Amino acid sequence: MADKLYRRNPFKRRGKNWIDVFLFLGPSLAGFAIFYLIPFAMGFFYSFQDSTLDGSFVGFENYKELLASGSFRNAAANTFLFTVVSVPLILVLSLIAALLLNRKLFIRNWLQTAFVLPLVVPTASVVMIWQILFDWNGSVNAWMQSLHLERIDWMKSDWSVGVLAVVYSWKNIGYNIILFLAGLQSIPKDYYETADIEGAGTFNKTFHITLVYLTPTMFLVVLMSIINSFKIFRETYLIAGDYPYDRIYMLQHYMNNMFLSLDIQKLTAAASLMVGCILILVTLMLFIERRFRQFMD
Repeated sequence: MADKLYRRNPFKRRGKNWIDVFLFLGPSLAGFAIFYLIPFAMGFFYSFQDSTLDGSFVGFENYKELLASGSFRNAAANTFLFTVVSVPLILVLSLIAALLLNRKLFIRNWLQTAFVLPLVVPTASVVMIWQILFDWNGSVNAWMQSLHLERIDWMKSDWSVGVLAVVYSWKNIGYNIILFLAGLQSIPKDYYETADIEGAGTFNKTFHITLVYLTPTMFLVVLMSIINSFKIFRETYLIAGDYPYDRIYMLQHYMNNMFLSLDIQKLTAAASLMVGCILILVTLMLFIERRFRQFMD
């Protein structure tokens, strides 16, 4: 009898479902609020004050000083340059690798392990490997010297951006390959069979079927790659220290140095601007992806 009354009362059942949802999500939501949401809200509030203790409201003065700082402008330009270089690079490489792994290769399992392995390797170990390769006395310079070429101080020259892009791609390519493989395997095989009957070649099938139906996955990969490109601080810091070569001095370096000097106002203002830029990029990507879906429908 109670079960019949419970089934007859959808509002009661819906209320119980909401209680279950909050019980499961409550710990995660509390942790997110305590360690992320509340600290960011406090930092955003401090960015409009002249001091964190008994400070007074100064409006956008901290932001004006920040934008007038040559170090901040250089860090922002370098971060933007790195994102522009690294995101298309990792997108193309991960897509090519996923297309190859989607085929029946006899070394497919080995390649999958090789691409995913950097995801589980600690960052310090990754940096040590690349230091061995690109140090002044590293393997790359030794190989160049054997070919009678001049050595390059990779991390103290304009080549440092390229080295950092390679490290970033090698570290994050496995995750993008997993996303692309999931997208490839979700494409119905009937489309390819129909294209084969109509005499379509590999080029036409790739551009008119594979890439078209992979577009939502590409939006996700680009979005994740942009966000991950703002997390390159660990690798750069471990390779080049607090004050690296001018070309790879990123926004995270600037904020880290402001934290060490206890300049909380510039730190919070820079963090707020960076989060604002990321939110704008994410909103733009989601808008474009939504319009594309409407066009496809």
